[in-house]
Amino acid sequence: MSNEKKIGFIGLGNMGFPMAKNLLGKGYTVYALDVNKDRENSFAELGGTTGLTTASLVNEVDFVFTSLPTPAIAEEVFLGETGIINSCAKPLTLVDLSTISPELNRKIAEVAEQKSLEYLGAPVSGSVSGAENATLSIMVGGDKATYEATLPYLDVLGSNVFHVGDDPGVGTVVKLINNLMAGFHNQAAAEALTLAERAGVDPDIVYDIVNVSSGQSTIFTRNYKSYISKDEYKKGAFTTALLLKDLKLAKEVSDSLHGKLPLAEKLIAYYDAEIENGHADKDMSASYLMIQDEIKKQLQET
Repeated sequence: MSNEKKIGFIGLGNMGFPMAKNLLGKGYTVYALDVNKDRENSFAELGGTTGLTTASLVNEVDFVFTSLPTPAIAEEVFLGETGIINSCAKPLTLVDLSTISPELNRKIAEVAEQKSLEYLGAPVSGSVSGAENATLSIMVGGDKATYEATLPYLDVLGSNVFHVGDDPGVGTVVKLINNLMAGFHNQAAAEALTLAERAGVDPDIVYDIVNVSSGQSTIFTRNYKSYISKDEYKKGAFTTALLLKDLKLAKEVSDSLHGKLPLAEKLIAYYDAEIENGHADKDMSASYLMIQDEIKKQLQET
């Protein structure tokens, strides 16, 4: 692998930090930027270059990867007055690893093209453990030649890298489809385990049986083994708030296509009503706790 290309990485959060770290581990020169300077300091201790502005970063590198928490932040980072695109003084490739809307992917790509910049919308799936272990799935939308030039770096970040099509928003569509289904499985696990608890069935037995039966899902396995069985929800990298954000984005895409998502609509309404009761920043498996809280409230009222 040729390591002469310099890489910029903006966003050293739960997902971004391990991804940037993996690029460093492969011998790449990585210039990193984050609003949280403690994260920058931690990255500098690993050998990364920090202490930059957006303008100084983008003009030092050949590729810029971004991993950002919300569409609004991504839009500001890319299109703001002091953002990436307005700060570029030379051609380079921009790769957004965040989950934003397909429309925003296309908007960023259009503005980037006007400045002779290449852009890929490349959302990832696999949570923090996937980022740490470089086993992420990466769904890339954008020009095929740009994708192929970027593939050596993407292969450092994930083990399942797909070029979905030339549309820079199409990878995000696939990511939202995945997270829509993950949202259903997440709620199904919470409700199934609540039924087991109310019926007095040992949840470990329920887990062992469902895990080898038709109700099995990776979300069920993840949620029960890593969170619900341990009664530990704080370490989750994919929070209930992030799941709700993605469900809403999936609905926006569906609405724009005159589609219908009846279960998603009900789940969005339910999470909207319950999420602020102390569960927004917990792992999404805390949907189990939401139901428990509802039951306790109902019993107190009777």
